[in-house]
Amino acid sequence: MNFKEKYNKIVIPEIKKKFGYKNILSLPKVQKIVINVGLGRGLKDEKFNDAVESSLMRITGQKPVKTLAKKAISNFKIRAGLVVGLKVTLRGRRMRDFLTKLVDVTLPRIRDFRGISPKTVDEQGNLNLGFKEHLAFPEIKSDEVEKIHGLQVTIVSSAKNKTEALEFYRLIGFPFRDK
Repeated sequence: MNFKEKYNKIVIPEIKKKFGYKNILSLPKVQKIVINVGLGRGLKDEKFNDAVESSLMRITGQKPVKTLAKKAISNFKIRAGLVVGLKVTLRGRRMRDFLTKLVDVTLPRIRDFRGISPKTVDEQGNLNLGFKEHLAFPEIKSDEVEKIHGLQVTIVSSAKNKTEALEFYRLIGFPFRDK
């Protein structure tokens, strides 16, 4: 079952019943997904930057945007205007496909996975997931990888508070642990 069918058949009736919504348009929904990679150790290594960019393109199906340093920090050897990260913002069909892939394929592939902590959902209803290795995604083949990097996935929803957001993400299919 794809994300749209699951949202219409399972999430909408359950959220309406649990929180007493009358209007469908006021229900929480996923607005966007932002995937972010900080380059850290690869600031000077152009080969590492290219590897991160190509892996992000394979994972998301979209070309990443380079994030630049706003000011210089001498302790980290960062100059203003230096590329310090890459990010991709997904909306629409690509967002729904990525969400389905994340819940059904990627999270079960993580080694020693015991569920997502409820602390990853903030008070505004956004879910933040950090991956130490990008190998959990099915598009990345471990024998082709030269350098392993981590990434952060932020799922932005229109939920009004944390309890509503937790229930919304649980209904979508995210496996939360009990604390």
